[in-house]
Amino acid sequence: MIKITPNFNFGGQCEQAIRLYEKAFNAKVECLIRYSDASWEDYDKKLTDEQKNYIYHAEIYIENQRIMMSDNIDIEFRPSKALSLTVTMETKQDVIKAFNVLKEGSEIIYPIHSTTYSSCFCSLVDKFGFRWVIMTEQTEK
Repeated sequence: MIKITPNFNFGGQCEQAIRLYEKAFNAKVECLIRYSDASWEDYDKKLTDEQKNYIYHAEIYIENQRIMMSDNIDIEFRPSKALSLTVTMETKQDVIKAFNVLKEGSEIIYPIHSTTYSSCFCSLVDKFGFRWVIMTEQTEK
C-alpha cells in the first residue's frame, strides 16, 4: 500500500509549531527526536548548540492522519503557498477554535464563512508559513 504523508520542514521553529498544532487540532505527538539524539552518521554535519536542540524528526497525528515534521539544516527554509493542508472538522465550533488558535501572526486568506460545499470554511497561512484550509462538510453543524 502506498501512503502519502505531509512532511513539514522548518528553520528552527518546529517545536513551536508542534505546540501550536497540538492546541489547534488536538494533535498528538507520537515521535520526537532531536538532532542531539540522532546518530551523527545520519546528517554528518557540525552543529551549533542551538541546532543540537532542533527537531531531527517528529510525527504528530491529527485524529489518525500523520504529519512528519523537522527542522531542516541542509537547505534554507522558504515557505510556499502552493500547497495547503485541508482539515475537515466535525462542527463549526471546532473550525472556529482551530482558526482562533492559528490566526495569531498568520496571513488570513479567507476568514470564516460558508461556501457552496462547506457550512464553515476558512483558510490562512500560519506564522510558520504553512497554508491551512479548515472546514466542515456542507452541514448545519
